[in-house]
Amino acid sequence: MTPNRKTRGQTFSVADDPRWARIVARDKGADGQLWYSVSTTGVYCRPSCPSRTANPKNVTLHDTIESARATGFRPCLRCNPEGPSLDTENAALVAKACRIIEAGDEEPSLEELAAALDLSPSYFHRMFKVATGLTPKTYAAANRAKKVREGLEIGNSVTEAIYDAGFNSSGRFYEKSTGMLGMTPTQYRAGGANEEIKFAVGQSYLGAILVASSTKGVAAILLGDDPDELVRDLQDRFPNARLIGMDRDYETLIARVVGFVENPCIGLDLPLDVRGTAFQRRVWQALQEIPVGERVSYAEIARRIGSPSSTRAVAGACAANNLAVAIPCHRVVRNNGDLSGYAWGVDRKQALLDRETSQSAPTGE
Repeated sequence: MTPNRKTRGQTFSVADDPRWARIVARDKGADGQLWYSVSTTGVYCRPSCPSRTANPKNVTLHDTIESARATGFRPCLRCNPEGPSLDTENAALVAKACRIIEAGDEEPSLEELAAALDLSPSYFHRMFKVATGLTPKTYAAANRAKKVREGLEIGNSVTEAIYDAGFNSSGRFYEKSTGMLGMTPTQYRAGGANEEIKFAVGQSYLGAILVASSTKGVAAILLGDDPDELVRDLQDRFPNARLIGMDRDYETLIARVVGFVENPCIGLDLPLDVRGTAFQRRVWQALQEIPVGERVSYAEIARRIGSPSSTRAVAGACAANNLAVAIPCHRVVRNNGDLSGYAWGVDRKQALLDRETSQSAPTGE
């Protein structure tokens, strides 16, 4: 217990204790390690309590919950220091909502989900997005897409897969099917067979560069030293597609991509065929919003997409990126500024960052 006290002419206050900074910051990581009581309100709280910060002159710090109880004060109703934290309770509610979404034959509305948890729709929506990085609607759409994929993979007909996933009309499904699957449902059911992926290989200051396109847009940009290895890598990424090496006309596309690699400030105005989960797409969208010449941490990207606890998942989404440079995962670094890994080599990551920094730096008159 650390009350305010006076020793040999010096006053030592709670504000001098490093633990007080964690309370001021409402540090959730300190919950379960520290408690504090406030004499003017007669309550004791956990460090992350959302109540207005108390005057440290009226505060006593406690190392155990028993010490806080011994004050005779009551537990705070807002932060519930005797029970699970608000984050723990919210996580349980979000998990329950996910089970409702996954078990339903049709996509539940926001109001129905909130009512099942006895919450207001607006509060539930915010809570769900903070916990998962997705809105309930996006999560439900991703769940239905997963059900469609599973149905097609076990051999169901396209119609069976559509209705088993909760679509109440084939028209509504086909409006979104290519975006969900990256190809038509019939192609997906056949394992992507007969999908045509056009490609060509060029050279840049980073070495060999392979650009591949589907009918939707650029589906892959791969970097390496050996063109043959890049083609094998492309085959691994699209194992059931039919790869078609392109002619001189296609080389104009390669030239545009190489020009962008050489001079990233010009941008890359090409349609992209982005294939990934709902979460990966959110991460990749956030990466595309990082300005040329800037570096952002994985933790910061997690915060930007509304899922601050998903740092490792953000790193996984960066690693799964098929579109080098176009989706600039090279601009994401560790919290301490270290480069960490890069699918196409850390040396290339450093080279990309160095070139972007030099080209985006202001020039003198």
